[in-house]
This record gives sequence, C-alpha cells and structure tokens, in this order.
Amino acid sequence: MASADPPRTSRLARGAISGLAAARIGVAELGHRVRKPSAQAQADHEAALGRILFGALGQLRGSALKVSQVLSMHPGLLPEGVRQQLARAHHQALPLNRALVGRVFRQAFGQEPEALFQHFEPTAFAAASLGQVHRAQLVEHGTVAVKVQYPGIAATIASDMQLMHTALRALAHTDMPLPADTVVDSVMAEIEATLLREVDYLQEAAQLQWFAEHAALPGVAMARPIMSHTRGQVLTQSYLPGLPLQAWLQTQPSQALRDRAGQHLWDWFVRCIFTLGRVHADPHPGNFVFAPDGSVGVLDFGCTRDLSSVFLAQVAQAWTALLLSAAHPQRDAQVLQAYKALGLARPELSLDAYTRELAPALAEMQAWQIEPLTQPVFDFGTKAPPPITPAAHRRVLGEHLWQVPAEMPVFERMWMGLMHLLTGLGARVRTQHAFMVATTALLPPRTQP
Repeated sequence: MASADPPRTSRLARGAISGLAAARIGVAELGHRVRKPSAQAQADHEAALGRILFGALGQLRGSALKVSQVLSMHPGLLPEGVRQQLARAHHQALPLNRALVGRVFRQAFGQEPEALFQHFEPTAFAAASLGQVHRAQLVEHGTVAVKVQYPGIAATIASDMQLMHTALRALAHTDMPLPADTVVDSVMAEIEATLLREVDYLQEAAQLQWFAEHAALPGVAMARPIMSHTRGQVLTQSYLPGLPLQAWLQTQPSQALRDRAGQHLWDWFVRCIFTLGRVHADPHPGNFVFAPDGSVGVLDFGCTRDLSSVFLAQVAQAWTALLLSAAHPQRDAQVLQAYKALGLARPELSLDAYTRELAPALAEMQAWQIEPLTQPVFDFGTKAPPPITPAAHRRVLGEHLWQVPAEMPVFERMWMGLMHLLTGLGARVRTQHAFMVATTALLPPRTQP
C-alpha cells in the first residue's frame, strides 16, 4: 500500500496551485467559446473544468480534498459535469507512512503508539481524507479502532476555503450558471465550520458518546470513545465488527437481510433528524459496516450537526405539502411559506412567481427528495440518481433563491448520502410510518395530510 506525505501546508505553495487552476479555467473558457455550441460540447466543458478543479484539490490534499468530497454532494451548487469530477475525491485518500504516525502520537501523548497499546497495527485498515484508522489492542477493552489525523490538516482549513473561493470565482466568470453569491458563501461557510469541527477528535469523542447514549436503536450499533487514549488528533474507540457495504453485498445477503439493514438505517436516520434534531452528516458507505444478521454499525461521528426545531418544522411542512396532490389549492402556498420561513426564498417572491417560475425549476429535485415518502413501502432498488438541473433552471434558482439556511447544506448532504446507501442496498423499506410518527409533533394541524 502506497504511503503519503502530509499535505502541503505552505500558504505560498497552496496559493500557487489555486492560482494556476484559476488561470487554467480561464484558458479553457476561452477555448470553449470559440467552439460550436452543443449539449455535448457543454458537457465536455463542464467535465474539463471539473478536472482542473479536482487536479488542484488533489495536489493540495488534506482539507482541500475533503472540500472536494463535500461539494460533490451538492447537486444544486455546481454544474453536473464539475460535480462528477469532484466526486472522484471519495476514492483518493492515501495512507500515512509509519514515521508520520509516530510523530502524531509523540505530539499527542509524548510516546510511540506501541507504548500505549498492547498491540498496534502499523498498517492502517481504513484511510480517509482527514485521517486513517488502525487496529490496536487494550487489555481492558480488547480490540479497538484508533483514528490518527494527518499532520497539518487543521492549519490549512481557512486558507483552503479562501483558495476554493478563488476557484469558484473563476467558474463564475464562465458561461456556467452558478447560484447567487450569497448562496455560495453560505454553503462554503457551513463547509468550513464543519471541517473545523471534524478535525477536533475530542469533539468527535463527545459526539460518539452522545449518539451512543441517546440514539441507540435495535439493530444499530455505535462505538464508544476510550478517553484515556484520545486526544485532539488521535481518537480511540471500541471496534465495530462487520463488513463495508460492497464487501457485505458480495456475500450475497438475501433480500430479507438487505431489507432489514435498510430499515435499520431509515429508522435511525429519521429518528435522529426529526426527533433528536442531531444528525450524522457524512453518510457515505465507508462510514457503515454490516453484520451477517443485517444489523448495522455506524462509524465516524466527526461530521455531525444540530438541526433547530424551526428548521425541522419548515422542512417537514414543505415536504408534507409536496406530498399533496399537485392540484391541491394550498400546496404551493404552503411550500412557499416554508421556504420563506427558512430564508431560502426571497421575502418579496409572490405565490404567482413561485408557481410559474421557481416551482418548475425545483420540481425534479423536490420529487427526487420526497419520492421514498410517496409509498408505504418504497423499493430503493428502483430509485434513480439525483436529477441534473438544466442550465435554464439553475438561472431561475439563482434569481429567486435568497440564501441557504445554515443547516441546509449538511441536511441535503446527509439525505443524499442516505438515499445512496439505501439504493446500494436495494432495500425495500417501510418509509411513510417512521416519517409521519417523527414529524407529527413538528407540524401544525392544518398541514397534516
């Protein structure tokens, strides 16, 4: 297994990479404008710009690679071709070499990992954008998982966000329709706040403990932190046995087992969202393990988010209204009311303008989001990927969407990740009941279906 040096932390070096990417975007745009316009040419151009961005973020690694991952999960923020290229970051993590692992432990504990554990496996069994995970042994806890943060990650977050803004400004000078600056700024601010929380492993240990105590459900296992062996850059936790999604599917589990695993995930996420108001906001397949009996283990609580009761009430109102018949006289009015309360739609947007202009631009993504709630039992084996928003609709969204609520980027990222997980399982899940039970307390009586 190849090993990686720490990410480049020099502000000058990182700025040079970002500046070169911005220049290359400008050159690519000039070349695109002299070519004959066509749908294929536009798709190729988006992919080319995405490759430029991904290449720069890949060189920066560290938190920049994490930004690439997060942005790829916001289909409404960037053109589809760009987003697909950034999604490659989910497969780009490289492990640290042994000397750097030792350096992290010496800084955190003043000694090597072999002095802290009865046994410490020097080769990581899992690697991600911000850290990697080793197996170890403790007499009183047995097998444990030890997450080690890449050196220098936290120091690069603020500068990386500035560099990403530079790259996005370069995209804004192309002919690609991007959301309003206020929308982009709010999304980027939330990503930065999320990253700052995610590099604090003491914060993650607290989240692990909270979820284990408050979010436990039958069939869903969560690790507990071991604080004696945890510091800001090293997190030790109980080890959850199980297989990653693709490896588990290769064991050819029955449809009943896949349904059971999917039901556990759905019930757990819906409860966390609408009842507890706190979510695991990084639900990509690498953060879950599956047991032979269909139970699920949830990993990596570095990226969590509290959701306010006001935000949840308006999301519940909007989704419940969207589940009404398209001919229902109050459907659009209730959705628009919720969007204005969220700060998503401009305050001056009229119901007529929403119905004629904004609703058609949002319709495909709205339908995709709530589709699992349209049937008592939903077959995720039939769920299509999220729709691609046409350029004309993106322009309409840019005109009418005012700002993004602070919770919205994490909520949408979480929901998209959950849909991806359940689709990968091909699970048939009882969806409506859990949603209705969880949202009843949030909804005023008049919006009950």
